[in-house]
Amino acid sequence: MGSQEDSSLQSIRYHRGSLHLLDQRKLPLDTIYLEIRDAVEGWEAIREMVVRGAPAIAIAAALSLAVEVSKLEGFSGTPKDAASFLEKKLEYLVSSRPTAVNLSDAASKLTEIVKNHAATATDANQVFLVIAYIEAAEIMLKDDVADNKAIGSYGSSVIQTQKKDCKKLSVLTHCNTGSLATAGYGTALGVIRALHADGVLERAYCTETRPFNQGSRLTAYELVHEKIPATLIADSAAAALMKTGRVHAVIVGADRVAANGDTANKIGTYSLALSAKHHGVLFYVAAPLTSVDLSLSSGDEIVIEERSAKELLNTRGGLGEQIAASGISVWNPAFDVTPANLISGIITEKGVITKTGNEEFDIKGFVHKTMSNN
Repeated sequence: MGSQEDSSLQSIRYHRGSLHLLDQRKLPLDTIYLEIRDAVEGWEAIREMVVRGAPAIAIAAALSLAVEVSKLEGFSGTPKDAASFLEKKLEYLVSSRPTAVNLSDAASKLTEIVKNHAATATDANQVFLVIAYIEAAEIMLKDDVADNKAIGSYGSSVIQTQKKDCKKLSVLTHCNTGSLATAGYGTALGVIRALHADGVLERAYCTETRPFNQGSRLTAYELVHEKIPATLIADSAAAALMKTGRVHAVIVGADRVAANGDTANKIGTYSLALSAKHHGVLFYVAAPLTSVDLSLSSGDEIVIEERSAKELLNTRGGLGEQIAASGISVWNPAFDVTPANLISGIITEKGVITKTGNEEFDIKGFVHKTMSNN
């Protein structure tokens, strides 16, 4: 089972018992896949940005443990012991990137499946041999691609409706939210793909997304690969570009969306939202419902990960030579939080969450309605 069709970019290559992750630190110049043999190697790959993007992180974590479980030759404990073993492994994997809610959401769902299976198992090996965990992880891989294509379709439709007087549309995006950040197709970049497929996309603009340069290294790479007309800009050029009137909408992904719509995403997203508001440009978040965290009332409760100072002190996101003065202090948050009042809508695989009459998102109501319709 691969993460997507072979003709497309693949960040995850998986067959039962085997997982390889595309080392995205080496792109766009080198295409190198690293073998992931267990949860420890999965944790390290996520933490060190071999794989990134909230959906891809969750799937890579789940599959790294699936590979480890598939190679266990025996387990002497009880079913409860086996379930506890898996639960602790999942808790460990969640600690690799705490801001992305998709990872903790996937871990919670998999833990529940394992516990339910263990409750009916007659011996510990049955938890593994029936392959309940492995099959659940593989379903997550398959479902992510379908969800992303639905996000793309809903996003293209709502933007075309909002900008119906425009025959051609140009869109700005930030960070990387395409096939490399998901199991395939992408979220925000999936919307751009859908606009292009619908024949209405004039141009996609992507920011470089410092300091790790996910935009210049990864999004630009995907856009060129897909032959989508695109232009790379410096992060600091976004406001000037919007002022020219050449941007009709900004579309970004999300690592965590609070119950009120406040959204954590790659650092620099908040600045883009402020600029979009000032220039009257639509600003959409595209993310699966697994990115929604209803336990958080607002973005003030979102834990923001801070990255290594080396990402700013050295070139190539910390991987190259030093360029900043030795001894300088560094503040390097990986994410910022965009307030809900700056967001036009949240595009999900179940539809677009829009604001109610009081200009607020009813995300809880949307989620509950979606669940009741399933």
